[in-house]
Amino acid sequence: MPQKLASIKDRIRLSPQFKQGAFQNFSPTPMKPDDVTYYQMLRETFQRPADVRPPMPLPSVKNNLKTLYSEKPVIVWFGHSSYLVHVKGFNILVDPVFSGSASPMSFMIKAFPGADAYTPADMPEIDLMIITHNHYDHLDKKTLAQLKPHTKMIYTALGVGRDLQSCLVKDNNIHELDWWESGEVAPGVMLTSTPARHFSGRGLKRGGSLWSSFVLQIYGYQLFIGGDSGYDSHFKAIGDKYGPFDLVILECGQYNDNWPFIHMKPEETVQAAIDLKGKVLLPVHWAKFALANHPWNESAKRVTASAAARGMKITTPKIGQPVVVGESYPDEPWFLLTPQNSASL
Repeated sequence: MPQKLASIKDRIRLSPQFKQGAFQNFSPTPMKPDDVTYYQMLRETFQRPADVRPPMPLPSVKNNLKTLYSEKPVIVWFGHSSYLVHVKGFNILVDPVFSGSASPMSFMIKAFPGADAYTPADMPEIDLMIITHNHYDHLDKKTLAQLKPHTKMIYTALGVGRDLQSCLVKDNNIHELDWWESGEVAPGVMLTSTPARHFSGRGLKRGGSLWSSFVLQIYGYQLFIGGDSGYDSHFKAIGDKYGPFDLVILECGQYNDNWPFIHMKPEETVQAAIDLKGKVLLPVHWAKFALANHPWNESAKRVTASAAARGMKITTPKIGQPVVVGESYPDEPWFLLTPQNSASL
């Protein structure tokens, strides 16, 4: 566990990542290129094309997660960056957002039709919840409040705890990690916070808390939980230190030339998986919310094409369709959904 200091405030102040009053990335990471204005970004946000949302409800697979049991890791994706990891009766829930919105105002950034097939009531008892950072599409207080009675322990990035106090924390069950710090969650379960290239903030102030990826070592398996990140050299550093990984779960969606440093293009996602020494790539951060202007399924098309060209095994499950590490990697191109072929998908 990280060294016990007097307070979270002390740990933030002493963090190597905290400089000039805010957390920083390893590499300089401007929010936008110099030739892009905030007015241009705002204008494009309110002029998104129709195809940022699917033409009809997304298909899904509904399972009883409360009776799920497997000796091998099972990952059940709920759209965007929310997913369950189950191994041998141990349940880990990552960045759950089930409120139907990824915004402080519920009428904005609504979930796609069909993407809310699962709710907090469908979740099993949660042994460990992981919150990668405090953005609204990853930390949903309404969802967390509903899951509070069923969540034993929370691990998150340093400084995020203040956002969890009102909705999730009980009995001092939260653990905040700086980059490269580790915690033994349970016998045979180790979690390490690792770098990401992103930012934090739930209002005008940015950088008050850290953003993290995580290495999950569980019962002999190695999984990488990517959170949000632009591409950079940290993926290779993590791969050299902790790889190879049985599965890497990486963001692949909501990219834009207006913010090229804080989210990856699909081809960069594949390169990151290679840098991490991942055996299989599960792309997430798509198929639920429109946070950028690309077509809703463009990221899936591009990442599968790039993975095929680079020889990277990839799995593209439907929402709710189990991925079983070492056994089952669904790869049906369900994201080629149209009104004409929807019945077959």
